[in-house]
Amino acid sequence: MTKSVFYHAGCPVCVSAEEDIISLIGEENVERIHLGEDRSKIEAAERAGVQSVPALVTPNGNVLHINFGASLEDVKK
Repeated sequence: MTKSVFYHAGCPVCVSAEEDIISLIGEENVERIHLGEDRSKIEAAERAGVQSVPALVTPNGNVLHINFGASLEDVKK
């Protein structure tokens, strides 16, 4: 993975975090995945270690959970 992956569900907490992440590391360095719109990516997020959104998965595989918005279990519903 060469980019960080930002997983979110579109809630206000997620949108605010997304804006900050893009501002900090640049849009070209982040793949954004809206799990509410693309539910097929939930399994990949779980495999990466994401437990709640918003979360950023770094290129070396670290998962940074940012200001709890929703658990993945909630997103699955």
